[in-house]
Amino acid sequence: MSDILIRDLSSDDRSVWEHHWAAYLDFYEQDLAPEVTDGMFKRLLAPGSHSAFVAERDGEVVGFVHFLFHDSTWSLETVCYLEDLFVSPEARGTGAGRKLIEAVYAAADREPGASGKVYWHTDRDNKRAQLLYDRIGELSDSIRYVRT
Repeated sequence: MSDILIRDLSSDDRSVWEHHWAAYLDFYEQDLAPEVTDGMFKRLLAPGSHSAFVAERDGEVVGFVHFLFHDSTWSLETVCYLEDLFVSPEARGTGAGRKLIEAVYAAADREPGASGKVYWHTDRDNKRAQLLYDRIGELSDSIRYVRT
């Protein structure tokens, strides 16, 4: 297994991040306006907004994770929502996804005023990702509804 390095997203990562972001959106069959992607990248770099890490293997960015802290009605401490996780198909199975999630766990443990709780969602058909999630997290009983 190649060594995987996890680091903060930087402005220099824009083109490779955008390539992976497009693949992530394709997987979820989403089509966003360019200004949404541009705004998202700016938020990922802005303090007090979303945060992001990237995974590197052999000097190449092979994945990313986006997350944010928010207040909770069930706690006086903030919680962490892991919003997006992507690893390129050629890097799946290398440990990159696990290391990205573990980096979010570590960020949640370091965040002042945070509970350390991290949660995320995935599609019920995303079986490959669930193989990892079942090892690194606990499946809740919650069912998610959305307004369409």
